Amino acid sequence: MRFTLRALALFCVIAVTTGGSAFAQSGWFAQRANPARNRLTAVTALDAQTAIAVGTPLLVLRTDDAGATWTIQAQDAGHGLNGVSFLDANTGFAVGVATILRTDDGGVTWTPQASGTTVSLTAISILDPNTAIAVGSDGRILRTVDGGTTWTRQSSPTGDSLTGVSFGDASTGIAVGSNGRIIRTANGGLSWSLIFSPTSNSLAAISMVDANIGFAAGSMGTILRTTDGGLTWTVLFSGTLAPLGKLSFVDANVGRVATAGGTLLTEDGGESWVFRPTGTKNCCSAVSFVDENTGTAVGNEGIILRTIDAGVTWASQYGGGPVDPNLLGVSSPDANTATAVGIGGLILHTTDGGSTWTPQESGTTQNLTRVQFVDAQTGTAVGAGGTILRTIDGGATWMPQTSPATQDIDGLSFMDADTGWIAGGGLLFQTTDGGSTWTPQTTPSNFIVTGVSFADVNNGLLTGGFRGVGAAMLRTTDGGISWTTVFGGCSSCGVSRPQLGRGNLAVALHSGGPDAAGIVYSTDGGFTWGSLSLVYSSDVFVVENTAFVVGVSRGGMDPVITHTNDGGATWVTQPSPRRRLSGVSFVDALIGTAVGENGLILRTETGGE
Repeated sequence: MRFTLRALALFCVIAVTTGGSAFAQSGWFAQRANPARNRLTAVTALDAQTAIAVGTPLLVLRTDDAGATWTIQAQDAGHGLNGVSFLDANTGFAVGVATILRTDDGGVTWTPQASGTTVSLTAISILDPNTAIAVGSDGRILRTVDGGTTWTRQSSPTGDSLTGVSFGDASTGIAVGSNGRIIRTANGGLSWSLIFSPTSNSLAAISMVDANIGFAAGSMGTILRTTDGGLTWTVLFSGTLAPLGKLSFVDANVGRVATAGGTLLTEDGGESWVFRPTGTKNCCSAVSFVDENTGTAVGNEGIILRTIDAGVTWASQYGGGPVDPNLLGVSSPDANTATAVGIGGLILHTTDGGSTWTPQESGTTQNLTRVQFVDAQTGTAVGAGGTILRTIDGGATWMPQTSPATQDIDGLSFMDADTGWIAGGGLLFQTTDGGSTWTPQTTPSNFIVTGVSFADVNNGLLTGGFRGVGAAMLRTTDGGISWTTVFGGCSSCGVSRPQLGRGNLAVALHSGGPDAAGIVYSTDGGFTWGSLSLVYSSDVFVVENTAFVVGVSRGGMDPVITHTNDGGATWVTQPSPRRRLSGVSFVDALIGTAVGENGLILRTETGGE
C-alpha cells in the first residue's frame, strides 16, 4: 500500500504537502480524493498554533498557523486511522486497521511500522521516544520499546475490544473498551489486570491527567473518574444520554469530552458538566485543548472547528464542503497521461502520472460515462443524451460531434485516430473519419446493443440481447460484416461493457440470472464463456491475458477490485478503497488508473499487488 502526500480537491482549496513519501509504491494508492468528505476520528493539539488530525479513509492533516490552513501530510483511499498521539512537536504515532505509522518530523513524513496484526487498532499512548502502547479489537495490546521498529503482543486480560489507552506516568496506564471494560498496568504495559468497572456501557476514551487522576467516557453519556491511579472508579453525572467520544483535559479540573453537536465542559474536576454546542451537526468525534480557551474539534465530513473562548463560539476551518462529482470512466494511453470523465460533463486530465489532475472544459453538462484515447492527443468521450466529444490536442479543447444517437451512449471502442464504434440507443455505429460521420452497422434482427469492443479492425464483440429472448453476446471476425451468437439463453440476465483483448482473454459485465451478478469471461478469444459471481461489476479492462474488474461485493456492497494475470484461470480480489469505483484503464499489466465516487482516483504501478 502506498500513501500519497499529493492531492487535489476540485471544490476545496487546501494547502498540500508535496514532499517525498516514505511509503512503498505498491498496490493501489490514492491520487485524488476529496479529503473534505473524510470522517475525522482523532485530533491532538501540540500548541496554540499546531495540531494534527487523522481520519478515515486514511488521512493526516496538520496546521501550523492555528488552523488558517490545513496541510495534507498523508492520504490513502484504503484503511482509515482511529487514533493519533504525539510525544512532542516531532515524534508521533497514528494507528488504524492493521496500521501503525510513525513520524519524527512533525508529520511531514510517516513511516509504516510492522505491527504484526491485522486487527483494528484504535488508540495509542507514547511513554517516551522508544516506548509506546497501542490497543485495539479483541483486547489486543501491542508494545514497542525500540521506537516502533518491532511491536510485541502483550497478554491481555480481556477479549473485549479496547478503544482507548492513556498513561499518567511511565508506569501507570489504563485502557478501556466495550462493555465497560477497564484494564490497568503498573509496569509500563508489561502486564495488565482487570479492574472493576461500575458500568456495562461501552467506554470510548480514557484520559489520565497524572498518575492518580483520570477520566473515561463512552455510550449513554457515561463519564467515570478515578483519583487513585485507576484502581477504583466513580460514575459522574454528565446530564446527557448521548454517546461520548474522546476526552481532553488541560489539568485535573478543566476538561472536555466530544459529543454529538458539541462538547461537554467541566471546570470542577467532573462534578458538573455544561454542553457547549458547536453549531454543526457533523461535530464532534474528538476534541483537543492546549489551554482553557484554545481548542480544536473534529468530526464527520472532514469538519474541523476551532475555539479561542473556551467553546462559547467555534469557527469552521475545514471540511463540510460540497461533494466532488462522481467519476465514471477513465482512459490511460501511456504511463504519464490519463483522462477521467464523470457527472455533469466533468473532465480531469493528467500528464505527470497522476501527480496533478487538471479540470478541462467539456462544454457540456451531460454526464460523461466513457472515454478512450488512442494516443496522448487524440480521444473521444461519450455519455448521456447521445453526447460525443472529441479532442486532438490532449483535451485542451473538446469539440462536440454530430451524434447518430439521441439516447445515452455507453459503448465506445476506437482502433486508431480514425476508426471506431459506439453503441447507443440499442444500435451500433461506425466511423472511419474520426467521428466526423457515423454509419449504422448491421446487426442481427431484434438485437439490442449495449456495448462494443474491438481488438483489431476484424475481431469484435457486442453485448446486448434479443428482444423477447434475453441477454446475448455476438462475435465478429470480419469487422462486423457478419455476427455469430457466442453467449445467450438467459432471459433474466444482462451483459454490458465488453472487453476483447488482443490475446485470448475477453470479459464482460453480467447481471441477473441464476448467478446473480458479476462477470462472464472467455479464455479462447470470446467464443466460449464462463462466469464469476464475486462482484457487482462497474467496469473492466483487459490487457493481453491480464484483466481488472472494479465493482462492489455481492454481500456487504463493499468496493472490490478483482484481477486475473493468467488469462482467467484464477481470479484474485485486491485490497480496495471504501468508495465505489466506476471505471478502470491500464497502460500495461502493471500501470493502471481507477476512478469512482466523490472524484476518487487511484493508481497502481504494480498491477494492484
